[in-house]
Amino acid sequence: MSNGNSGGGSIMIQRIAYACGTFGHDIFYMMLGSYFMIFVTSNLFNSPDVEGKANDAYMIGIVTTIILVLRVGELLIDPFIGNTIDKTKTRWGKFKPWVLVGGVVGAVCLALLFTDFGGMAASNPTGYLIAFAVVYLIMDVFYSAKDVAIWSMIPALSFDSREREITATYARIGSVFGAQLVTVMVMPIVLHFSNNENGGAGDPTGWLAFACIGGALSVLGAVILGIGTKEQESELRENKEETKFSDVFKILAQNDQLLWVAFMYLIYGLGINTINNLNLHYFIYVLGDSTQFSFLGIINVIIGLLAVALFPVLTKQFSRRKLFFASIAIMLVGIGIYSVAGKSVSMTLLGAGLFALPQPLVFLCVLLTITDCVEYGQLKMGHRDEALVLCVRPLIDKLSGALTSAVVGFTAVWVGMVSGATADTITPENLTHFKMIMFGAPVVFLIVATFLYRAKVTLTEEEHARIVKELEEKWADMNK
Repeated sequence: MSNGNSGGGSIMIQRIAYACGTFGHDIFYMMLGSYFMIFVTSNLFNSPDVEGKANDAYMIGIVTTIILVLRVGELLIDPFIGNTIDKTKTRWGKFKPWVLVGGVVGAVCLALLFTDFGGMAASNPTGYLIAFAVVYLIMDVFYSAKDVAIWSMIPALSFDSREREITATYARIGSVFGAQLVTVMVMPIVLHFSNNENGGAGDPTGWLAFACIGGALSVLGAVILGIGTKEQESELRENKEETKFSDVFKILAQNDQLLWVAFMYLIYGLGINTINNLNLHYFIYVLGDSTQFSFLGIINVIIGLLAVALFPVLTKQFSRRKLFFASIAIMLVGIGIYSVAGKSVSMTLLGAGLFALPQPLVFLCVLLTITDCVEYGQLKMGHRDEALVLCVRPLIDKLSGALTSAVVGFTAVWVGMVSGATADTITPENLTHFKMIMFGAPVVFLIVATFLYRAKVTLTEEEHARIVKELEEKWADMNK
């Protein structure tokens, strides 16, 4: 049996190529998850009169609802996407074709979404909504295929938990750098290409330029991953029979550890995404200076890369469970500082930075636990489903992202943070409502997620090592 570790040089090249792929992928994810709604609320609908403003709010609500319905409905498709990827057989492996095709189609669709479809948003609102729904659905399906494929590659590279941690660390370094690069560059790019700064929120020309640049980087990362990685061969990856479409949900339902991790991660995701997706609103409409947002990105790049680089050392010293609990504690302290920062730039950056610091560590703890659920399910059910199991993590990300995008859209309308608004026009009452949503709700979600993790998630590194050993013995007996 081979884990595929054929040489230090080739392993390093593969890790770097994989990190380039996740770098581009998280650029796309941040553009879609954290900044698309600010484009919708601040630029897409911009009527000059009072009657038109009411219609703008209505259209923002419709677009937000379309996104929510499509993303929640598309969740039913994701397991079948994972199952289809598991069945894919090409000379390039089963993952890379989906990463490349998904990257190109997703980037083109995202660029279209950062437009008003040639003025249709104003001249033909119904036509715009139909076109928006079609393009968004296409984008979401191909993005899902890429997301499932790119993160499903980890168990195909090694069966050793320690080696998976190293590979995942490289991948997360790439993704953290990509995600935070967007935070650093979003407003400089948008404002540079905008003809009208629009109170610090930029104009449609600037946002389109931002989408095109980010989409191109996403595709470049996918190409590098495709060239520089190679799936490893192992007897444990060879199923005797393929999982039928009719068995997809049964396979997932029988993997109890996967379900508990997924449920916990959903609650956690609702907490962090609410704050992450409202960060730019805070800088524009509370702090009153969107140019300071780039400094948050720079801080997050530095601390995020440092945190991820230390992940293998931290897990070796403290275990994933202890690291998870410590990370949640730091995030809660960060939320507390952020919530009382007001218009203080230094307090805002300190609180937001502390909140962001442990997020890559929690992501890795969850990702590696879900990855280990591949062998857990294989031992329990006698069948291996890599992409099907790994599709659960992006599925949960999309569900929490969809729900929090809806929260962002409706909150922005509720508290008056829409096109034409400034920090001076937000009333104290609306500011209180905004902070309740941005800070109060996430604290509750994070505490609930922590209790779920402590009570129900029992698949540790030691337990996974025992499972792999037992699997190897069983597979060896079957192939005698």
